[in-house]
Amino acid sequence: MMHTEPHERFSAVLALAPAATSAFARAAGDLNPLHHDADFAATTRFGRMLASGPQTTAHLMALTASHFSKRGAMLGLEFWFRFRQPIYADETITLEWLVVAVNQNRRLNGEIIDLRGRIRKETGETAGRCERPRPGHRKPLNIARKEIA
Repeated sequence: MMHTEPHERFSAVLALAPAATSAFARAAGDLNPLHHDADFAATTRFGRMLASGPQTTAHLMALTASHFSKRGAMLGLEFWFRFRQPIYADETITLEWLVVAVNQNRRLNGEIIDLRGRIRKETGETAGRCERPRPGHRKPLNIARKEIA
């Protein structure tokens, strides 16, 4: 089994397309016209169609599965997201992860990996983060934990 080290980084670039973002939103049950109707979206403060939050976060989570499953069986245990900027349905985004901490777990015969992730827009601005909950929040401080068996 390969071991994960803190400070490891991995990323992917994803070009979104309006037809695909609309199809994803429909499949997820999100009928918000901002994801489907270019004419409607043009009348809003956004000016054009948006990708749905479930789509962008699904791509971010899928990157962890693709990355860590190359090393063996794995399971995502917890993710907590915060949206900061809209992501347009025709935008190219960068998905990025940083390994913050790695703890061996004997019961799981593997590692619990804490991560920090973000989605960057074409402009370089951070559109979304997978980060630690605010102080006082009831969730554990682990951002995303991965079991690598």
